[in-house]
Amino acid sequence: MLRAHTVEDVRRAEAAAMARLPEGALMQRAAAGLAAAVLDLLGGGYGRRVLLLVGPGDNGGDALWAGARLAARGASVEGLLLADHAHEAGHAALLAAGGRTTRNADDLDPHPDVVVDGIVGIGGRPGLRPDAVAALERFAGVPVVAVDVPSGVDVDGGTLDGAHVRADLTVTFGTHKVAHLVDPACLASGAVHLVDLGLDDGDLGAPAVEALQPADVRRLLPRPGPTAHKYTRGVVGVRAGSSTYPGAALLAVAGAACGLTGMVRYVGPDEVAAAVRSAHPEVVGDGRVQAWVVGPGGGDDAEAMVAAARSDDVPVVADADALRHVDGRAPGWVLTPHAGELAAMLGLERAEVEAAPLEHARRAADRFDCVVLVKGHHTLVADPGGRVRATTTGVPWLATAGAGDVLAGLIGALLAAGLDPFDAASVGSWLHGAAATQASGDGPLTAGRVADQIPRLVRDTLAGLG
Repeated sequence: MLRAHTVEDVRRAEAAAMARLPEGALMQRAAAGLAAAVLDLLGGGYGRRVLLLVGPGDNGGDALWAGARLAARGASVEGLLLADHAHEAGHAALLAAGGRTTRNADDLDPHPDVVVDGIVGIGGRPGLRPDAVAALERFAGVPVVAVDVPSGVDVDGGTLDGAHVRADLTVTFGTHKVAHLVDPACLASGAVHLVDLGLDDGDLGAPAVEALQPADVRRLLPRPGPTAHKYTRGVVGVRAGSSTYPGAALLAVAGAACGLTGMVRYVGPDEVAAAVRSAHPEVVGDGRVQAWVVGPGGGDDAEAMVAAARSDDVPVVADADALRHVDGRAPGWVLTPHAGELAAMLGLERAEVEAAPLEHARRAADRFDCVVLVKGHHTLVADPGGRVRATTTGVPWLATAGAGDVLAGLIGALLAAGLDPFDAASVGSWLHGAAATQASGDGPLTAGRVADQIPRLVRDTLAGLG
């Protein structure tokens, strides 16, 4: 499991580690990891030109100490000091290794091979001062390596408020930070490389946000036992589609009929049911289920779909049109809105949700007393207890009509197979994104191809090939 912690968590764990270690040991570990990552990016050190943007705190100290290591490997290292004072020992080490520093950007090599962002660290407030903005603009187009987090982002909230660094690579220390996983700030991080500082998990405490990894999904995936039959494996029901949107029912059923349950039932208009049976002859009609999927393409019938599913007292995935009819608390349910749908549910503007999806996912989970999955670049899954998982699988091609219908069906299957709502939503989202990545092959994608890929992806994941 990839775990991200808050600034307070990290500060507490670092203080505990520093009490056990020689003075300066944590910074040296961070600097060594940062220097190694820069060398890897550049393909070596000799003859490379490195520019450090150095702020006043320990973040700037990490950059200076790393610069000293890079200078010792033959790199030409310059530091632009963006404050009245810099980390004293790090500054001295850089100068002793042959590097140079200045407060005047005109003195710098105008064509560095890489810029190292050591402006502010996890304690910085969102936004950047004008001198830092000017320095970044001066070297626009040069690859940027951020130290710990891109300077200027909201570290704990994952939001963006004002100017900030957009890194190609972020080298973070000890643990991931919330901003590395949560939109929109995660888009500023680029690739994220974690350097182990030896922080104690007990000192860090529970993570603020998690991200499933293949081993976690493999552990959580339901699989049939030797005496299983179609009913013990779970039955998922789908109430979706209308004469206007019959395809939504087909796609939701395709997601549900991925092989993770023993049976799929479909309930809907006769003409849609005929199309579903033609495409999926194994799908049967109404009856007892362990979970319902309601809403995709439901149109004017969505309210009745929600009421019928609610009367069965089983877990429910509510998507699309069904979300308009979720009023009050819905324990045991999974709601799957995109930003616009969640905004409508909370009485907000879409832009407000997109600017702070973590805040609003948590708010919605508390308000509706159920798991809420907010779709996005990094989809978030929040439960009423405060847990949050971010999905880091997927490709931009997944932003295509019908993909959400497949996701709803897939989550419903995982619920029916016995996963709790939080695990079903987060595993379903991970599989959905990973299946899209495999099916896309870096090219255009349709929702049906995502559904077709899910069984193969599950096979590969169970075999440890993911």
